[in-house]
Amino acid sequence: MMSRKNVMSLLYHSKERPFGRTWQYWTTRWWQWFLSIPHVDSVAIDTSRDNSFVNRSDPNVWFLASTTGGKVQRNLRISSGKSLLFPIINVTISNAEDPTLKTDTDMISFVKCHMDDIVQKQASIDGQDLLISKKFRVKSPPFKFVYPPNNIFGAREGPTKGVGDGYWLFMRPLQPGEHTIRTFGSCMLGKIQIGADIKLIIEENTS
Repeated sequence: MMSRKNVMSLLYHSKERPFGRTWQYWTTRWWQWFLSIPHVDSVAIDTSRDNSFVNRSDPNVWFLASTTGGKVQRNLRISSGKSLLFPIINVTISNAEDPTLKTDTDMISFVKCHMDDIVQKQASIDGQDLLISKKFRVKSPPFKFVYPPNNIFGAREGPTKGVGDGYWLFMRPLQPGEHTIRTFGSCMLGKIQIGADIKLIIEENTS
């Protein structure tokens, strides 16, 4: 089994700029991707198929998601050479969901309060536990996006502005073969629990 030191080397450091961009940039892109998908196709809802392909646009970074509540098991296949961005536990809010949060400061305070309440944050790769410190917490600055009809949070459709906060894994490309990624997080004294157990097949890119 790989040592913790070696498995931690699979992760980008929070001060690194994967593909020339900050973590704030990439987590903002993740939120814009995640929130723009209708409920019926949401990667966080459907457990019978791999919806991580939906609306995917970046050639270098593959976005994965957990759930909006509860635990899930998924089997995924992706081609080699892709970095993976995956939240352990995160939170977002927008003007469309709560119009009483009128300013950016209001929204930032809202998500900060929820993330400060985290009581557990755990992750492992191929059976080796990761050390999830505050270095893996990323605050996504105010960003614009468009909620589709019948979106995942039942918010008013159309253009809006949101913010995000959370603990993330940003992984370097894994070697071809089978890998297992497990994440778990809880808040509100354990009343909300979110977890994912992902069997990931990295396929050799022959193109």
